[in-house]
Amino acid sequence: MSIGSQIAWDDTVLPFQLDASDIRGRVARLDGVLEDVLEQHNYPPVIEALVAEMALLTALIGQTVKLRWKLSLQVRGSGAARIIATDYYGPTEDGQPARLRAYASFDADRLDHDADPFSQIGDGYFAILIDQGEGTAPYQGITPIAGGSLSACAETYFAQSEQIPTRFSLTYGRSTLPGEGEHWRAGGVMLQHMPKASPLMAKDDATDEDGLLTASDLLDADEGENWTRANMLLDTVEEIELIGPTVQPTDLLVRLFHEEKPRVYDAQPITFGCSCSDEKVRQSMSIYSAKDIAHMTTEAGIVTADCQFCGSHYEFAPETLGFEATGDAV
Repeated sequence: MSIGSQIAWDDTVLPFQLDASDIRGRVARLDGVLEDVLEQHNYPPVIEALVAEMALLTALIGQTVKLRWKLSLQVRGSGAARIIATDYYGPTEDGQPARLRAYASFDADRLDHDADPFSQIGDGYFAILIDQGEGTAPYQGITPIAGGSLSACAETYFAQSEQIPTRFSLTYGRSTLPGEGEHWRAGGVMLQHMPKASPLMAKDDATDEDGLLTASDLLDADEGENWTRANMLLDTVEEIELIGPTVQPTDLLVRLFHEEKPRVYDAQPITFGCSCSDEKVRQSMSIYSAKDIAHMTTEAGIVTADCQFCGSHYEFAPETLGFEATGDAV
């Protein structure tokens, strides 16, 4: 694989469809965008791994949704990893990249640096929020933390909340290539059975030990056979094929699913991007009274705000904030 081909496929999501199985999917490769997400913070490796997995899931899921604005994934847990949040902004115009951002909140004193990253979440919930922008009501779906990974939580979400059989195969970690420094890479494949069945067709009894629906609860015999076959083929994938950069996504699909007649579509580029701004901070402050703003004012006589996603720092004169503002923004 040439350097040019590698660069062409890095930071992209490639949609595909398996015509013989009525299954759609995505192949994602994150390289520079993942580095950009993580370098905004100084997370310990165990938290970086959770953010990397969540960012990869967000890129895969976000590309399946016809977005006018934003898709958000969020995990809240009772463990040391309290919050993992990601946002995916759909392209504003054809040919433009989607934008991805992420952050995590954690209790450093409770963190076990040698433990499996997922174990640091504890009990909690996994949520997906779709916001199509002004004039629409946001949609939110929530499922409990389940399984042994964030990808398992996402699979449970789609089975339970959307009743769409879904499978993820992901890998991520620090990668070193000849002539390059160590940096984060991530890659994965998402499979989804085409959503055509009514939720009423789901079986009465969930087979998961937690009482949650799984893919097998949602498919009839023929659909189940196709789904099982595609999953067995995906089980043969190797980490180096997922993460790249030596194997092109198109070659990977042919290797895995050539008998399923894979059909590929245009790849979607992804870049790091944050939507924070001076105006948006002011808007978020508009619900506060002058008394509230006074409590937020520092000894230096200013109000400060920092973006959790990108680290941008904002400073404001207190009299220009809140619904009782008396001064004009500079």
